[in-house]
Amino acid sequence: MLKQSSYVAATPDADGRIAYTDEENAVWRDLFRQQLPAVHEHAAEPYLKGLEALDLSRERVPQCPEVSARLEPLTGWHVEPVPALIGFGRFFDMLARKRFPAASFIRRREHFDYIEEPDIFHEIFGHTPLLTDARFAGFSEAIGRAGRRADKSEHAWLIRLYWFTIEFGLTREGGTLKALGSGLASSPTELPRSVLAEGATRRPFDIVDILRTPYRIDIHQPVYFVLDDVDDLTAAAERDLLADARTAKRLGLHEPRFAQAS
Repeated sequence: MLKQSSYVAATPDADGRIAYTDEENAVWRDLFRQQLPAVHEHAAEPYLKGLEALDLSRERVPQCPEVSARLEPLTGWHVEPVPALIGFGRFFDMLARKRFPAASFIRRREHFDYIEEPDIFHEIFGHTPLLTDARFAGFSEAIGRAGRRADKSEHAWLIRLYWFTIEFGLTREGGTLKALGSGLASSPTELPRSVLAEGATRRPFDIVDILRTPYRIDIHQPVYFVLDDVDDLTAAAERDLLADARTAKRLGLHEPRFAQAS
């Protein structure tokens, strides 16, 4: 998870607020306007209900304390600003404590349509609507608890479950594929591709299969996993996810399918 970034974290004041510039607020406004029609067309109902419940500002970057004030009564979660990239250990610990780590900077215009590392648009627009849903919130917490028990050699295995579910998961609603993942909700290009592209591989949601599947952060995903029912996340959260990660580690990784990504 740790790598070099050209972005510098914005520093919150004593009240947890960040003084974003007019240009940064304009980037948020334009990203919101661009992405809103796409999520209404392609995102799953839990995301859309969460977006409505949070009533995020369309004109400026929302502040973490105000998002937390709406989120906490629903699922007990809070949003805390962090540097652009944090280590697995801190990431899992925050999830286990129902603290969502939100990268505090917002992308520059040059990265308007695609940015490798998470920014505040991805974190707030992409993630926080799903954290209003008890099933997603509980599953995120369960991954955090498993990660807190894991040793460092197991972190990279366990994070795949977060990646292919919370970030890039799909589901079916009335026979139609819908996007669940936060990485999809905030991506202008990958959101429609994930549910419409004929060349993408879509596999049934299977935890050990997911844990054995390699990924890259700098391409569209060649493989997506599809939940038949979002309620399945509740049962998944009750599993021993660390034991699943150790099973996957023993079995080994699947052959990468990156050459098929576009």
